[in-house]
Amino acid sequence: MQNHSSLKHKVKSAKNGSHVVLPYKPPSLPEWDSALPIPRLPFRLAAVVVGLLALLCYCNSIAGEFVFDDTEAILTNDDLKPETPWMDVFHNDFWGKKITKKDSHKSYRPLTVLTFRLNYWLMGGLEPMIFHATNVVLHSLVCILFLHIFSAIFGGYHTDDNGSKIFAAPRASLLAAIFFAVHPIHTESVAGVVGRADLLCALFFFFSFMLYIRACYADAAKNKSYSSVVLVLSSVVCCATAMLFKELGITAIGICSAYDIIVINKVDPMSLIRTLLKHKETSESKTPWLSVLLKRQFILCISAIIMLAYRWYIMGSGAPSFQPVDNPASFADSVVTRIINYNYIYALNCWLLVNPWWLCFDWAMGCIPLIESITDLRILAVFAFWTILGCLLTLALITKPCHEKRILIMGLSLLIIPFLPATNLFFQVGFVIAERQLYLPSVGYCILTVLGLCKLCRYHTKMKKIIMIFVFILMLANMWRSVQRSHEWTNERLLYRSGAKVCPLNAKVHYNIAKNIADSGELDEAIVEYRTAIKLYPEYDQAMNNLANILKDHGELLEAEILLNKAVEIRAEFAAAWMNLGIVQATLKKYELSEKSYYNALKHRRKYPDCYFNLGNLVIFIFLHLCLIFNFYSSLELMHGHLIIVHAFHNTLSNEDVNLTNLYLERGYHQAALQAWYNATHLKKDHKISWSNIIALLDNTEQYDAALDSARTALQYLPNEHGLYFAMANVYGKAGKYEEAEKHFHKAISLKPDSANYLGNLGVLYHRWEKYEKIKQEAASPKNSNDSKK
Repeated sequence: MQNHSSLKHKVKSAKNGSHVVLPYKPPSLPEWDSALPIPRLPFRLAAVVVGLLALLCYCNSIAGEFVFDDTEAILTNDDLKPETPWMDVFHNDFWGKKITKKDSHKSYRPLTVLTFRLNYWLMGGLEPMIFHATNVVLHSLVCILFLHIFSAIFGGYHTDDNGSKIFAAPRASLLAAIFFAVHPIHTESVAGVVGRADLLCALFFFFSFMLYIRACYADAAKNKSYSSVVLVLSSVVCCATAMLFKELGITAIGICSAYDIIVINKVDPMSLIRTLLKHKETSESKTPWLSVLLKRQFILCISAIIMLAYRWYIMGSGAPSFQPVDNPASFADSVVTRIINYNYIYALNCWLLVNPWWLCFDWAMGCIPLIESITDLRILAVFAFWTILGCLLTLALITKPCHEKRILIMGLSLLIIPFLPATNLFFQVGFVIAERQLYLPSVGYCILTVLGLCKLCRYHTKMKKIIMIFVFILMLANMWRSVQRSHEWTNERLLYRSGAKVCPLNAKVHYNIAKNIADSGELDEAIVEYRTAIKLYPEYDQAMNNLANILKDHGELLEAEILLNKAVEIRAEFAAAWMNLGIVQATLKKYELSEKSYYNALKHRRKYPDCYFNLGNLVIFIFLHLCLIFNFYSSLELMHGHLIIVHAFHNTLSNEDVNLTNLYLERGYHQAALQAWYNATHLKKDHKISWSNIIALLDNTEQYDAALDSARTALQYLPNEHGLYFAMANVYGKAGKYEEAEKHFHKAISLKPDSANYLGNLGVLYHRWEKYEKIKQEAASPKNSNDSKK
């Protein structure tokens, strides 16, 4: 440890005769970064430069759509909606699921979700622009504020006579902040709305760090030591807040601790190790700073334990469960294989910081195949990674104590400590590489880069111009890549196509491409992409389900059935696959199997309105066949969303069909069908087709009052649905309430004026009502004349 007699800690006597220790204040080093060939700007001008560069790199993302993870976190997350109690966000995970559920990813970020909810409230809905603009502004703000962090690390924390902070090491701080502002690795955090968790976490990480530094430099000479405690506790509160934005906010405690030990008290790691090995006794008189340091460290340690305990409690005292495809290395059987692959992933993360051109929205599902043999050349990357990191760690340990050594240690701390939650060392994570996770570690990378450039400029003065040109080119290259990458994040098609170039072996990339182009109607290409995804990952149940749906629509029912059977075999709780299998089986006239599939779907997802709807349809379909078996001349057929009487005859069904139809006859098909459709509307209030079927069935069974009551209820959730007014008009007409029928026909026609069916039924009403003059008036109206010409 450094000779503490040279630390010049001041000890003054207070009025009560006790000794008050003033924390060591590093000497001002205004010329330390003077070798860097960039201008020395005042803080305000530097802040403007950094803020504008950050905005310039990512402003094109403001016009972007919701993409990738935004769908689950924003579009389908009920926690954003005003009708959901806002306190629910503190009981749910980031994606809107109960955090105590087994299928929850356990990502607890309630304050981030509240900011999404605020965006929703401000715009009255899901307007992507406000969400993206918020992210861009937040990134710019973080870059500006991080000028203070860089200044505190490069030049120390200094204040003038008025107590205002001095912008120390302005050149190094500006250069590091510029590198941070334009780094392409931040694109996912800025251009992806869900990346806001990283931005807000970084913001409160800054507050926590700066408050802690102020606490360390609190003016103890005025006997206001309580102010130091208040500042430390405020720092802890900010750290806890950062943690509620994103989990890695807790790493602020580690950085505060490192700064306190290394920079404030100038404890040299190697000297400390030697002292401990020699068992030297250190009295408080020789180390007056020690008791104050230990008090602050104790507060940090206890705070970290409390935060972790709370986090564990919130998760339901259980870790999240992931699939092998999410993080293959963590599921490897061999410990050696896991260790090698973890280290290879660390090397890739560092490479992305150094060379951020190889970027992908998702690195799972075969994007990075496991290293399973020592002959795999990728092991060389692991050796290279540890050689470089080992050299830096060695320099941090064995070199003589100096200002640059402390910068090196802080740079390594900021690189490593915020990355620890993603290392799989403490718990299993649900990703291979997540570029968002590098937002805070990139601060350490920028510090190390600027430190290296500063040393080069100092010891190779003749190369200053070359170094300046290199820095300028690097900055422009990163800016161009950030703009380009930000553009790729503006819509899913660009994003997924870019992923296929980087990770062609990633089954999830091909799955997302297929899903995106299928939604655009490009079904043939979607089939190819789904087949590619299944080929790359033969147990990809979601791809099988989606491919089967397309094949079903193309009439390829047998292959669709095979795919869906395999999907539910792989994942028995896959409710959507069970429902789709039921639809295919019903089409193939395997009615009993179809019913079982529907009930399996409802077993695994009780709140499944679409499944109840399809089950109701199956009941009606079976009853139609029952009518045909007994040579009924009056049967039911679904037409234009309404059940009408038709003439039909059929006398051949399989024994399986007869058995199932008899079963439904015993149950009463009306009640079974109605119950299924009512269940659908109970779970999804605006399930239009279910409401239409309920009203039609009640109408055709002459339950007119019940039909009208159901229609009125449906209109509460679907006030502009023309089909409901049309259905009510028909019911009123059959009940002899012609004026009400006329009013509802006109309402339906006003909502859908080009419907010949509606106009025809209105004519039938007038004929039944004997209002022949109204038939002539309707026929002579200009609107109807134009419609007839069409």
